[in-house]
Amino acid sequence: MSKLVNDLMQNGYLKSDAIIEAFERVNRIEFVPEELELQANADVALPIGYGQTISQPLVVAFMLELLEPKKGQKIMDVGSGSGWTTALLSDIVKPDGKVIAVELVSELCEFGKNNVDKFGFVKQGIAQFHNVDGSQGFPEQAPYDRIMVSAAAMDEIPQALKDQLKIGGKMVIPVGSSIIYIEKEGEDKFFKEEFPGFTFVPLILC
Repeated sequence: MSKLVNDLMQNGYLKSDAIIEAFERVNRIEFVPEELELQANADVALPIGYGQTISQPLVVAFMLELLEPKKGQKIMDVGSGSGWTTALLSDIVKPDGKVIAVELVSELCEFGKNNVDKFGFVKQGIAQFHNVDGSQGFPEQAPYDRIMVSAAAMDEIPQALKDQLKIGGKMVIPVGSSIIYIEKEGEDKFFKEEFPGFTFVPLILC
């Protein structure tokens, strides 16, 4: 077991077997620029260009544990960036699930896609990448069992993302400096819980 995964488990951030196994199999070093590979297993956010970062492992673990992704689910990964969260989710939902990654920056969309396919998830049809505005989601594949957003909305959750979540589905999204957990209980009814004290790059809008 890697020191990073062991530390995240010891500190209570990684708990679920499927998420722990995904962290073990999907090494973060495959998702960082070459010049930052020596820092890949540090518990810090790292720059990936275009004003974006690959999120701190502690934060990714916290968000995935909140999201509770399951085998066979269809999940949208908004602001997929380096592709690390897309690959982690793909590892969890395989072989029959699907992860729809959306990324506005075309260069990062290609970077993430290439990184994720080091694990075969694109070729196998588990992960799909779309170069679109994440705040609008990807309605063509909606509804989703889970939605994970890796960049911060400024003050409210985009309505399009709420609309594309299945009833009974869950979404984890940063808003400002908080992580918000949403569960869709009815067409216009949502359970919401806030976890303050985090820092994210902003969600880029068209």
